[in-house]
This record gives sequence, structure tokens and C-alpha cells, in this order.
Amino acid sequence: MKRKILICGLPGSGKTTLAKTLAPMLGAVVFDGDAVRRLNEGAISAYWDFSEKGRFKQTRLLSWLCDQVVQSGGTAIASFICPTQGLRELFSADYTVFCDRIVASAYPDTNRLWVPPAHADYTVTPAGSPNYHCLNILRELRPVFDPKLPTALVVGRFQPVHQGHIALIEEAIERAGQVCIAVRETQRDHNNPFPFHFCKQLLEKTLDRHYGKFTIVELPNITHFLYGRDVGYVVEKVDLDKEIEKVSATNLRAELYGDTGC
Repeated sequence: MKRKILICGLPGSGKTTLAKTLAPMLGAVVFDGDAVRRLNEGAISAYWDFSEKGRFKQTRLLSWLCDQVVQSGGTAIASFICPTQGLRELFSADYTVFCDRIVASAYPDTNRLWVPPAHADYTVTPAGSPNYHCLNILRELRPVFDPKLPTALVVGRFQPVHQGHIALIEEAIERAGQVCIAVRETQRDHNNPFPFHFCKQLLEKTLDRHYGKFTIVELPNITHFLYGRDVGYVVEKVDLDKEIEKVSATNLRAELYGDTGC
């Protein structure tokens, strides 16, 4: 999943408004160039002047701030001019949005420095509201699972979700393109302590990087798989790495609850 997002453009092109509209759709943290500068007007202004060196420092710091969010599993948006291709390469975004809504800003020095991105992932034009453009961006960044495409089925109790489950699901995505994860609902006991919605939440968080390539459904306590004739199903056993296969949900439950079985 693309998590490090750059919104660039001339001053007054609508970057801040776009970032504020997009952030709640993605659950993202926003680092606005002007807002970060105002955090400490004296120190930051001295650190970030509008020289080439100052813009280099600004880009490097905003890139580092976004990286910290991404490394913790979040999504980060940096909204600032980022006027040249070299600075955009330095920032190293997963996804670049170019606010192409004005031909010149009120700042001649910035206008002279400005070089439009040659290959932005999305270009915001004067036509359409910020919400319209953000919905288009959302569709690209958060694709929706398509039930009509070929899909693998992985069935399990996931009590709890562990590395072996994830490896199996990722193998299913690799083979089929996407996967339906079916969580068997069984009677609550010490072997099945977690309800469906808890398992679903863990799976969604752990598989976040595969957004749009999986769906999670609740199943009754399925114990038999039957089908009639040869109707095109492929039933396979996946052999995982020996170390991964040693991972045991039973052992994980024992760590959580001790030896009491409660």
C-alpha cells in the first residue's frame, strides 16, 4: 500500500485544503509545510529559509517525519511546494499529487524556481471540488475488493492470528491475485477465546499492506468441504517454511492465558 504521499504545487494552488480533505479519508497524519514552520517561528524559520539549501532542509525533514509515521504502520501526507524534480526525488513519495490549479503564484522567486512534476500520480485541475479530487485519489490508494475476480479461499479459526496464517494468506494472494478469508465461528472456550470481530480486526491490521486484495467473512463451524463433479475448483495444501509451520496458535494461547486453560 502507498503510505507516503506528497501534495505539491505553487503557493495558493489548494494544497492545504486538499490535504485536510484527504487525510480523514485515509486516516493519515498531515505535515503541512507552513504549519510545521509556525511550530517554532524563530528556530524553524532560521532552519528553513527559502534558499536552495533551506528548501533542501525542509524537504529532508518533512520526508523524515513522514517516514516515522509510515514505519509505525500509518499513512503520512506532506503538503508543501517541493518546487523541483530533485527535491521531489529527495522526498521519495510513494504517491505524488500535483495541484495544477494556477499558472503563477504571488511569489516571483518561487515562480522562477518552480518546475512542474513530469509524472505525478494524480493531477488536481481547476475543475472539480477538493472532495471530488480526494475521492478519485482514494479510489487509487484504497482499491476495493472485486468479488468477480478469481479468488482463493482460506478457512481457519485464527485463534489468534499468527505468522503462519499471514504467510498462508500471502501465498494465496500470490497464487490467485486476491483471497477470501473465512473465519470459522466456534463455541467460545479456552481453545477459541476470540470472537469473530476481534479476529477480523487483527487480520485487517496485519494485512493492511494488501488492502483491496482480501475480504474477511464469518463462517459457521465448517468441518467438511464437498463439491459435485469437476466444477473447476482447485484444492491445494500449501507447504510453508518449516520455521513458520512451527508457529502454534495453541502455544500462543498458552502464553496469553498460562496453563489454566481459562
